[in-house]
Amino acid sequence: MIRLDSLSKQFGKTVVLDGIDLTIEKGEIVVIIGPSGTGKSTLLRCINFLEQPTAGTMTVGDLTVDVNHASRAEILSMRRRTAFVFQNYALFANKTALQNIAERLLVVDKWPKEKAYKRAREILQQIGLADKADAYPAAMSGGQQQRVGIGRAMATGAEVILFDEPTSSLDPEWVEEVLGLMKQLASERQTMMVVTHEMSFARDVADRVIFIDGGRIVEQGPPGEIFYNPKDPRTKDFLKKILATNPV
Repeated sequence: MIRLDSLSKQFGKTVVLDGIDLTIEKGEIVVIIGPSGTGKSTLLRCINFLEQPTAGTMTVGDLTVDVNHASRAEILSMRRRTAFVFQNYALFANKTALQNIAERLLVVDKWPKEKAYKRAREILQQIGLADKADAYPAAMSGGQQQRVGIGRAMATGAEVILFDEPTSSLDPEWVEEVLGLMKQLASERQTMMVVTHEMSFARDVADRVIFIDGGRIVEQGPPGEIFYNPKDPRTKDFLKKILATNPV
């Protein structure tokens, strides 16, 4: 379970997250939508402490932290409970697909090399890239690189995987293979928070869609309710614009 209480983030005097309250149950798939620059990615980055929140408390599993008083040990523990999939893949260019997946297991979780590499090979098999174990990122397509990025997150056994616009850097031909892998994870009830503009994915996969604007949760509910019967005028206006080019 994930719970955010009054989570806020400011950059100088600019308020990016304005008192977010949110609870996500184990196995729930939540898709976050909204205009650019409204705090969606910052929300994910704060949960993983890639950004330091300004105020609030966060709970992931059995760990609760006050963001203003979180110790280094608590931050590391929070990061072990979460995994992040970046929009630009964030793979190590000098490491193979196998090594990229095994890296966190070796460095953060201190697994023995043999155990880490065995797990990495299992993940490569699951994501359909067993034949790319020794390939470097430059030798893989964008879709393959992002699948390795997702595989790296899968390998950790994290309680929640945070996806920050995972298809936004992909050529259209590679989008479906990445979304297919995410749908596979969703079918296995991996807890997921996904920031995306892929509205069809949100409609088909999400248990809940959250619309954020101005750093606040404006509206949330099942995909059918949000897409076909939104209540707030801001939600209606956003969906009218985005569905004109990305229908569901």
